[in-house]
Amino acid sequence: MLKVYVNVTARFDTGGNMTPMSIIWGDGTEYEIDRVLDKRRAASLKAGGFGDRYTVRIWNRERYLFFEDGRWFVEGKE
Repeated sequence: MLKVYVNVTARFDTGGNMTPMSIIWGDGTEYEIDRVLDKRRAASLKAGGFGDRYTVRIWNRERYLFFEDGRWFVEGKE
C-alpha cells in the first residue's frame, strides 16, 4: 500500500476543531463525506505514517482518511 494524497474540503468550528466534508481526487472528482464516525491519533498500518485518522463513511462504505503534517492522504494500492 502507498499514501495517495488528496485534497479535502474541511469545516472549522469556533473551538478550532476540523471536520472533513469532502475528498477531491487528483482528477477533480469530489466525494462528499456522509459522516465522520471517529477521529483519533493513529498510524496507517498499511501505508506508513502517523497522524489524525478519521473514519469516514462515503456511499455507505467506511474508509480511513489521514491528516499528517498538514497533508491529507488515503491508503491506496500499489
